[in-house]
Amino acid sequence: MIKRIADIIRSGKRFLISSHVRLDGDALGSELALFLALRDLGKDAVIYNQDDAPQIYAFLPGLDAVTHTLDAVEGFDAAFLLDCSDFGRVGDEWERIAAMEKVVNIDHHISNDFFSDLSLVDVEASSTGEILYRLMIDMGVAITKDIAINLYTAILTDTGSFRYSNTAASTLAVASDLVLAGVDPRWVAENVYESRTIDQVTLLREALGTLEIHEDIRTGIMSVSRQMMADTGAMPEHTDGFVDLIRSIGSITVAVFLQETSENYYKISFRSKGEVNVERVAASFGGGGHVNASACRIAGDGETVKKAVLDALQAFLS
Repeated sequence: MIKRIADIIRSGKRFLISSHVRLDGDALGSELALFLALRDLGKDAVIYNQDDAPQIYAFLPGLDAVTHTLDAVEGFDAAFLLDCSDFGRVGDEWERIAAMEKVVNIDHHISNDFFSDLSLVDVEASSTGEILYRLMIDMGVAITKDIAINLYTAILTDTGSFRYSNTAASTLAVASDLVLAGVDPRWVAENVYESRTIDQVTLLREALGTLEIHEDIRTGIMSVSRQMMADTGAMPEHTDGFVDLIRSIGSITVAVFLQETSENYYKISFRSKGEVNVERVAASFGGGGHVNASACRIAGDGETVKKAVLDALQAFLS
């Protein structure tokens, strides 16, 4: 598959790059790395994202190239969908992109449905960024400092700073190569993890007031409502990392974070430790992701959604 994708890149002239809504470090880092690589190969590329980039990623090289308006798609030789388990994750423009003649699916989620016959999916990879690194090396692309910063950020964030079970020796070897290419790990980590706003910290204080510990299933659950967001002035991106804080509690095996995204509609984020497979729980609600990190969306009021999630976890964990 790498050879087929390499041939598409070599023979094409203009490409569309996109990823999922609610952008994270792997999505953005992968998009920008591919954009810069294509540009260095003399290609024309456009990055389309429905959502704005979270402020913590403002340091990523090439970010100013991202557009939030998708014009005619007929002029592209192919579209690259990165870090998306299905077409719908792109957002409102997914049908137009799906109708394109060539769509390249590059991803590492276990829930990926191989929505394209041009699918490069490796569920053993730490991140989409790691897969792109292999593609670039195979094609002989020069890993510049700017490309390396984007790929390193993709890997760093999707491995939880190399703490998650998707961190393998090969992952660390790639990270080492990227450092040799010019990445300053301290600088990247400071930008990603040490740039919280007062609004974000205030929101966290409010969210911690909802924290419940269910010792019988070793689960911690916390929620954020739209009212809390309005009261603190926080943005949706400011909840990034909240679920990992729950996961850090020593007695907890499963962490759950509920975020109200619209009236009576919640995004549920799951994290787990060890062999506990929360992807199966997320999948039962139509979601997916990884064994230790998954998500889904559920309609209902806060208490109803919380009960549904806890009942599902009770059935699964028992």
